[in-house]
Amino acid sequence: MSEPDDARPGLSPGTDHIDRQVLADYLARTRWFAGKGRPSSVTGVRRLGEVPGGASGPRVALHLVEVTYTDVDADAPDAVEQYQVPLALYTDAEARLEHAFVGWWEEPGLGWVHAYDALHDRESMAAWQRAFAAAAEQPGGNLHDPASSLAFHRLPGHDLDLSAHSTLFSGEQSNSSVAFGEDALLKVFRKVTPGINPDIQVHEVLSRADSPDVAHLYGWVDWVEPGSVDAADPDSGEVVQLAMLQQFLRTASDGWDLALASVRTLFSEPDVHASASGGDFAGEATRLGLTLRAVHDLLVEHFGAGRVPAGEVAARMRERLPAAVAAAPALAEHGEGLEALFDRVAALGEVTVHRVHGDLHLGQTLRTSRGWKIVDFEGEPAKPLAERLLPDCPWRDVAGMLRSFDYAPRVVERTWAEDDPDGGEVRAARAQEWANRAKNHFLVAYAGGEVTPEQRTLVEAFVADKAVYETVYETRNRPTWVDIPLRAVAEIGAA
Repeated sequence: MSEPDDARPGLSPGTDHIDRQVLADYLARTRWFAGKGRPSSVTGVRRLGEVPGGASGPRVALHLVEVTYTDVDADAPDAVEQYQVPLALYTDAEARLEHAFVGWWEEPGLGWVHAYDALHDRESMAAWQRAFAAAAEQPGGNLHDPASSLAFHRLPGHDLDLSAHSTLFSGEQSNSSVAFGEDALLKVFRKVTPGINPDIQVHEVLSRADSPDVAHLYGWVDWVEPGSVDAADPDSGEVVQLAMLQQFLRTASDGWDLALASVRTLFSEPDVHASASGGDFAGEATRLGLTLRAVHDLLVEHFGAGRVPAGEVAARMRERLPAAVAAAPALAEHGEGLEALFDRVAALGEVTVHRVHGDLHLGQTLRTSRGWKIVDFEGEPAKPLAERLLPDCPWRDVAGMLRSFDYAPRVVERTWAEDDPDGGEVRAARAQEWANRAKNHFLVAYAGGEVTPEQRTLVEAFVADKAVYETVYETRNRPTWVDIPLRAVAEIGAA
């Protein structure tokens, strides 16, 4: 099984024996492959290296698989994607891993092997654990293999439990996460891009600062393109960050699930206002606002802040509007109101920008016994990596959470309508009451008091911008839900 003659050099070291179609078929079966439904082919495979977890168990080889799409021009930004595929190579078939079987081939120096998705295999994941533990014993906490340019990095302060078994989480859409007992959580990035991953970068900074508002980072894995390192600068080179190991918040509750439960409690008490409901969420919204402010303060302290012309912020919002209207024609009647709002932003002069979360909503929060934790600092997945590393306006994070507070009661409202179709008006009013109360408490807590007119303008603009994006998403994916964000667009436009 060999690669075609036109294989791109540099993408195939150590993989000439692997049939690309085997990997193409495997990608099509996964939840995290973003190219489903698009015409594509695997145009390159590269073996990045092997996990140095000891001689026992299978060989665990990390691969970079290049996918090229034919539904766009070859030079389009989304014409080529790269996916990380860790494989466990066994000389004999493993019946317990049949569900994770990828393919079989003749491996140089090893003979015929059966390849499985390594994240499903406890033996393979134990090798990852041992590699991280070995890194902690090295100078600087770095276990580096010069032969493969693969490196495991560790932060001080936590000893891993090497006896903990691994459990792969199901249902994830874009990455893969593996828990090691109750000790640690490994997030393996599936779709990867050369450069620093903001999830690792921000977690490292906040962990070293001992922030109580995030799950602390324990370590990460990266790979540097051989030949890209300047001899005079050992830290140079094109890096691809592959995975991160962090604190496992096993007993934490998902913020979105807590909000839905709060709304259900309110709906089950027909004669009670949100403020008197047994599941009142105002206190949690307040604590969440304080948590976001504390995280933003630390990001400013460690990454700095700046000022940019407000006109640039408004221009980016305007630029997105025509394409949004084309995709969701229901937005057209609100265009004039949105343009007027963006004009108000442009008139602000300058606005503060700094590193932010970039994709904040209730699903990116966890409630522990000690308070809220904010997770997943990767930023908006649709944006290029370089753009996600740039400073942004902190009110974007605020707006994302406000939109999430608006969605939660509307989702519950729809489920209750199936059993009680005649109570729609009452439920709509109660949903609005819950949303307004949660949003107000969150906003006041974050701002440290009543927001200023300038802050109010920025909040409204970023909420509108987010609602426009949501309208397009719902139009394409859940048309019966489009009225949720469209209602917010209409209210802001009318105001």
